[in-house]
Amino acid sequence: MTQAIDKRSISCYLGFILLLTFGLLGLPLGESDAKDAMIKRSQYLMGTIVFVTGVAPEEGVAKEAVDAGLAEIRRLEQLMSTWIPTSELSRVNAAAGKRPVHVSQENLEVLKASLRMATLTEGGFNVAVGPAVAIWNVSQEGRVPLQEELEAVRPFTSLSNIDLDEQAGTVFLRRAGMQVDVGGIGKGFAADLVVEVMKSAGATAGVVALSGDIRTFGRMPDQEQFVFGIQHPRKEQGQILGRIALENEAVSTAGDYQRFIMKDGIRYHHILDPTSLQPARGCQSVTIIAKTGVMADGLDTGIFVMGSERGMALIESLPDVEGVIVNAQGEVMISSGLKARLRLEP
Repeated sequence: MTQAIDKRSISCYLGFILLLTFGLLGLPLGESDAKDAMIKRSQYLMGTIVFVTGVAPEEGVAKEAVDAGLAEIRRLEQLMSTWIPTSELSRVNAAAGKRPVHVSQENLEVLKASLRMATLTEGGFNVAVGPAVAIWNVSQEGRVPLQEELEAVRPFTSLSNIDLDEQAGTVFLRRAGMQVDVGGIGKGFAADLVVEVMKSAGATAGVVALSGDIRTFGRMPDQEQFVFGIQHPRKEQGQILGRIALENEAVSTAGDYQRFIMKDGIRYHHILDPTSLQPARGCQSVTIIAKTGVMADGLDTGIFVMGSERGMALIESLPDVEGVIVNAQGEVMISSGLKARLRLEP
C-alpha cells in the first residue's frame, strides 16, 4: 500500500505484457509471410501502464486503431476515475447523501454490471467498500486498523444505498460518507469498449491490456493466438505459474501479491472481504478467462473473496467462464474446461 509496492506491481505487469506481445513465453510464433501490420503502444493511464496492440492489413490502419483505442481509454478515465476530482463518479461521491448526479450511459452501465456481479458473487464484489479501503490505505507505515475503526464505516458500504435511475440517467448514494469506486471492474469494462473502437477503426486483431486486465480479439499477423502468462503468486517477479493462448477472450487476475504490507508475519493485502472488512483469506490468486473483460474483471475479485471452493463451484456453473485459483495453501485448482488449454510450469 506504499508507493514502492505500486511501482513493483507496475514493473511486474510491464514484464508480463512484454512477454505477451512479443511472444516470448515459449510458444512458437513461427515465420510468416503475412502482410498484416502490428503496432504496439503504451501509455500511463488509469493509474497503470496501459498496452494496446493493433493488427490491420496496413500499418497506417493499425496505428489509427491503436491511437483510437488509447483515446477511448483517456475518455473513459475522465468519466470513471475517482482520482480525478471532476470525473462523474467523483461528483457522485461528493454528492453522497445530498442529491442525485447525472452521469453518462457508460457509468450507468458499469454500475449496473457492478451490482450484477455483487449478486453473482454473493456480495464478494462490492464497489461501495471504498471507505474501508481508505482506512487500510492510510496505514502507510504498516499499522493495521482496529476493527472498531472499520465498523464505524460499515454503514457506508451497503450496496442497497446505491440508487440507479436509468430513466433520469442519475446515480444517488443515499448516505453521506459513501463512495463508489469501480476500480475492480472498470478496466475490464473499458477494455471491452476499446476493442469495439479499434474494430471500428479497421483493426482485425489486437490486445488491450490495462494492468492485469487483458482483452484480445482476432489473431496475430502470423495467425498465432495471443499468449498470456499467469504470474505465480509467491515466486519471484516474472516467474509464471502457467501459460495460455487466447482468442476473442478476456483474462483478469486478482492476487494478494500486488499491493500488501507484512506485519508480524501476516500479509495484509488490498482485497477486502465486505463482510469482515478485513483482507480476504481464501485465495492467493484468482485468474478468470471469459468472453468479456467486464465479466473476467468483476469475477476475479468477487471469487477471491468467496474463497477457492465456492469460487470454483461458481466458475463451473457459468457458461463461457474458466478459471485458475491458487488457494490459501498454495494448491492450484483449474476449471474443467481449462485443463486441456493451460500449460503449467514445472
